[in-house]
Amino acid sequence: MRLTWARRPLLVLAALVLPATLLHAALQAPTDTPAPAPSLAGQVLIASSSLRDPRFDHAVILMVRHNADGAFGIIINRPLGERKLASLLEALGEKDSTINGTLRIFIGGPVEPQIGFVIHSSDYHRPETVSVDADVAVTSSRDILLDIAHQHGPQKALVAFGYAGWGAHQLEDELGQRAWFTATPDSKLIFDEDREKVWDDAMSRRTQDL
Repeated sequence: MRLTWARRPLLVLAALVLPATLLHAALQAPTDTPAPAPSLAGQVLIASSSLRDPRFDHAVILMVRHNADGAFGIIINRPLGERKLASLLEALGEKDSTINGTLRIFIGGPVEPQIGFVIHSSDYHRPETVSVDADVAVTSSRDILLDIAHQHGPQKALVAFGYAGWGAHQLEDELGQRAWFTATPDSKLIFDEDREKVWDDAMSRRTQDL
């Protein structure tokens, strides 16, 4: 499988950011226009135990973007295995035999599994970095892997390939069917918790009752 660290996913993210012109228009909307649903960006989605889609069985998804145009998130509890950092960079077109160490790779979702993302702590930032909240950001660039390899990367990081995406109103419909619960995560849940315990931990934080 050819791995890609491309700009295209950032275009996906950018498309989910409400343009200023549309925001201005929304402010001028009639008073009887229904208020938009609160954004879930920065929250986690927790798959209900009754969700039958095997791609999301007990999945916990960090929501990167969510607005009227749709939603975008990355699964944080599907480890795929360890991979040498040097071989990963070589697959991305960066050959450097002096690089040591390994990275744990995750399945980020069923959409475009060849596309790579790094969820990381906010102490690291590049021009293409997308901030999720005050503590967490996402970067889709091979340069962040080079920085990690040379000890200049973020303090905490999670590398994933693929993502989960929803069209306009699709996620809201699934939430209404109680396919998902939501919770406010912390750094430990995203980066440090044993991945086998993430679903249980997230469920204990859920904002809705079963």
